[in-house]
Amino acid sequence: MPATEPAEPTYLERIEGGLIGLLVGDALGVPYEFHPASQIPPAGQIEYQPPAGFARSHRGVAPGTWSDDGALALCLLASLLDCGRLDPDDLGRRFVRWYEEGYLAVDANVFDIGIQTGQALRAIKAGVAPLDAGPTEENRLGNGSLMRALPLTLWSQDDDETLIADAMTQSRLTHGHVRAQVCCALYCLWARRVLQQQAEPWADAVDTLRAFWPESSPERAELEFHIRPDDDTPGDGGGYVVATLRSARWAVESTGDYASAVRAAIGLGNDTDTTACVAGGVAGLRYGVASIPQPWRDGLRGHDLLAPLLARLLERALEARP
Repeated sequence: MPATEPAEPTYLERIEGGLIGLLVGDALGVPYEFHPASQIPPAGQIEYQPPAGFARSHRGVAPGTWSDDGALALCLLASLLDCGRLDPDDLGRRFVRWYEEGYLAVDANVFDIGIQTGQALRAIKAGVAPLDAGPTEENRLGNGSLMRALPLTLWSQDDDETLIADAMTQSRLTHGHVRAQVCCALYCLWARRVLQQQAEPWADAVDTLRAFWPESSPERAELEFHIRPDDDTPGDGGGYVVATLRSARWAVESTGDYASAVRAAIGLGNDTDTTACVAGGVAGLRYGVASIPQPWRDGLRGHDLLAPLLARLLERALEARP
């Protein structure tokens, strides 16, 4: 008998795939972080446990553990579910809890944190208003707000305008420059268009932003002259927010399944956990949770932290199924 085509994932399976996909991508990339592309193993050997002889990063961290990327994404999701809206003050408190107590980190172990994120969270703890905490200098353009943004798309039932505003607002807690904010808005819209099964999700998201922001606006200038969304060449897998977004887009759009997408992201080297996290979330939305290899799903640690948040997210999505 001829092989049957896999069933098209349902809406809820795409939502679940997005959340688990970002966490698996993050955890899969952790051992390879800081290595250049030339040192990354062949794609088929990229697993939670790297091949023998590979000098894995974060050696004291058990395979299958998500990093700051996944923990801060879960902080955002938990805040959205509890508050029913994006509440910067609540979100800032949760970020500080993660930083100080390991809230929503596997084993409560905070083993990786960006310099800029750490600076912003210390400022929030010292009493700076969360929306004023993120540095705005042009040389402070890491990917720390992009890596955690996807839960907004998974949770939001609002219009595009609100999603854009929320994506930019959540960035300001740690990454205040408008370029980082625009990258978060583009990423969340791209993910929404994937969830909506648009034929050209990236192009549709870009068109939406171009219609939303006038040509004279600083947001539009950042989109056109720095992010350059019509250029589909891959980034270098580095920690610059634009490079991460470009790398993730290339990894998803140049492959045809979840595993290939996250392995392609890791294959770029450098900030492997974040690139795979950003790509893995969109790939999970596109292909559904069943597309994520079962050993990766089973080997992901922290299910006790993830399960209650995922159940609440899916309940909300079911109630508002379009």
